[in-house]
Amino acid sequence: MFNKLLTGAVAGVAALGLTFAAQAAEPIKIGTFLAVTGGASFLGDPELKTLQLYIDDINKEGGVLGRPLELIHYDTGGDPQKGQTAVKRLIHQDKVDLIIGGSTSGGTMAVRPLIEKEGLPFISLAGAVVIVDPVQKWTFKTPHTDKMACAKIFEDMNKRDLKKIGLISGTGGFGKSMQGQCLALAPAYGIEVVADETYGPKDSDMTAQLTKIKNTEGVQAVLNADFGQGPAIVTKNYGQLGMTNLPLYQSHGVASKKYIELAGAAAEGVRLPAAALIVAEKLAEDDPQKAVVMGYKTRYESATGSDVSTFGGHAYDGLMMALAAIQRAGGTDKEKVRDEIEKTHGFMGTAGVVNMSPEDHMGLDLTAFRMLEIRNGDWTIVD
Repeated sequence: MFNKLLTGAVAGVAALGLTFAAQAAEPIKIGTFLAVTGGASFLGDPELKTLQLYIDDINKEGGVLGRPLELIHYDTGGDPQKGQTAVKRLIHQDKVDLIIGGSTSGGTMAVRPLIEKEGLPFISLAGAVVIVDPVQKWTFKTPHTDKMACAKIFEDMNKRDLKKIGLISGTGGFGKSMQGQCLALAPAYGIEVVADETYGPKDSDMTAQLTKIKNTEGVQAVLNADFGQGPAIVTKNYGQLGMTNLPLYQSHGVASKKYIELAGAAAEGVRLPAAALIVAEKLAEDDPQKAVVMGYKTRYESATGSDVSTFGGHAYDGLMMALAAIQRAGGTDKEKVRDEIEKTHGFMGTAGVVNMSPEDHMGLDLTAFRMLEIRNGDWTIVD
């Protein structure tokens, strides 16, 4: 039934003990607010498509606990204020049972206080570690954190004996957070940040900042902490300045083919930590994550005609964990569902194996990251 429908995701879903019935009843209302348009649309668009696709599939198989799923969505355009308005409507007007959303870290942090005050299960799809550290009662997240990205990158730099780096970061929510995390973690890995530059979300040329880094004595590599179009511009400028002798690292926030397309030839050799999803077909046959990521990749690409990205995968993981929690809770009682999300253990998602706890509302560790390098316009696993 459901397992046959979602080919490739069988192992992850079946392991959760999800059962579905054909009987119609009061819908389970899932609210979402995503940046489907605007500068962060490369995040929100695949996230929304994923939720729509799988909710439709599940409803065709009878829903959850004999109840259909109803998705209620608002497009924020990447504007945190629109996100706040959307969440207020979802809670007070639409009376949703839980919320899966928040494409950006800034958008998530803008609504978190409201969600915590109202007491509603919330699974964010954004990356900053501050979303779940310190832990908030009602807030969870699916993507790897910026802090994890810094650690994975520094591990790789150590293997390559790169000790002095130039850091260039966006000033938005994610970029600013990752900049702080990398600066704090660097000493523990023997990394010295010898240049620290920033750029705004509307900047269209980062040549000046990169020139300063290039001219900094002793710099051995460059790390760009940001997501969206900014890193593509940084990469192009890096190529134009002839800086390809310095290894360039990006965050998991650019883990989609769109980045490679926008950055062009300058992206050759760029390294970044990412989820296994974007290299699904290149995983070993005995990799325990392969069935899940191949299942999602096949279903998404066949339904949308678009390349898979890690961002849609975050939505898949959030939805499946939420539905498993509702299943275990036996309904949509908010306290019970929240408790069951927190008990998520051994869930194999597109991001990796998730083991949540009262002290950890994300549940991923560094083994969930793969270090990738762009070669010949495609992803290659280097670790």
